[in-house]
Amino acid sequence: MTTPYRSYDYLNGDLGLPRDPLTPEFDRVAPFDGGFSAAETERAERLLQALITISLHDHPVLFPADMANTPAYNRTGRQHTAFAGLRRSGLTVVFDNMMDGTAMVTGNTPWQWDDVIVDLGMRQADIAHQDHVVIIRRVADIEAAHAAGRVGLVLGLEAATPIGNDLDRLDVLYGLGIRQIGIAYSDSNGLGAGLNEPTDFGLTKFGRAAVRRMNQLGLAIDVSHSSDRTGIEAAEASNAPIFMTHAGARALWDIPRLKSDDALRAVAASGGVIGISAAPHTTISRDHPEHSIASVMDHFRYCLDLVGIDHVAFGPDTLYGDHVGLHTAFSALLASAATTTRPHPRVAYVDGLENPSENFHNIAAWLVHEGFSDEEIGKVLGANVLRALGSIWSR
Repeated sequence: MTTPYRSYDYLNGDLGLPRDPLTPEFDRVAPFDGGFSAAETERAERLLQALITISLHDHPVLFPADMANTPAYNRTGRQHTAFAGLRRSGLTVVFDNMMDGTAMVTGNTPWQWDDVIVDLGMRQADIAHQDHVVIIRRVADIEAAHAAGRVGLVLGLEAATPIGNDLDRLDVLYGLGIRQIGIAYSDSNGLGAGLNEPTDFGLTKFGRAAVRRMNQLGLAIDVSHSSDRTGIEAAEASNAPIFMTHAGARALWDIPRLKSDDALRAVAASGGVIGISAAPHTTISRDHPEHSIASVMDHFRYCLDLVGIDHVAFGPDTLYGDHVGLHTAFSALLASAATTTRPHPRVAYVDGLENPSENFHNIAAWLVHEGFSDEEIGKVLGANVLRALGSIWSR
């Protein structure tokens, strides 16, 4: 039997890079028990096979078993794609946002242009040496991946910060494979205010020009980490649907990382989609303050009621490794990920939504258990995102 391809096998160890023990792709935590019946699980799995299923936001890569080693790991420029994990995920497509604000390959400051380009190129060089995971650049690629039983990655960035004040860098990123980009990542940039900003000044004049260029290119716009006003104004400035790829409702848990009703409505009004996040200690709810799939689904139901089922999906924002440990290791850079204004139970992981291999199996089973129809499940698992992409990307 041929040994399955693992990341950077094509190098045959030639570079002699340090090899930190990486997190296993399976069984890092105890299996989730959602209390689903055998019939519910069978229907959920059948739907996952039949439907185009899309995660609007995840990081399907392996992290070090000890998250404190992540800076050294990232300095190699080579994060390892979880190929075996993706095979078990039930997903057709993952919006993969790579190293993002942890892309510090050459220095200690995130979002540097050269580091982002290294990450973008290295990941694609690795992916090119196997044939199960493919890069998605247009709608037809999604349909082809589903027909062939492959998993597609949409390469994205959570912020346009690396472009500085040069709009043409958006074209360069597009040419290198980026198909989704955020306005700002928590801290503000030349395009607009991030959610960490004490004064919400919204979208800048340059930001409006960037939105126009993104529309012209066919870059999907994300406002997950932007301030409320920036997100609202980006939605109004865009002539195509925009995404909030991974977020939740501030009405259920009052932290800056979650979004106001007005910001959520603005995304839906653009024709866009809100992806419900499961990053630890974010989408908590008053009914379920110990973060689990139950808390996340409270945000899902709230958004359904607020904007309608055509504008909600899932962007779990998970990875292979200790996500809470990642927030600790990069606390100065990722502080907004877990900012809270009230006490709540701390968890080691979000039960039921811990990594990309398990997320959509449990989401689908939960939807079946809660009585959603096949059509409704199809919409929130992927059809809503696919519909929006049809107005953003080329066919």
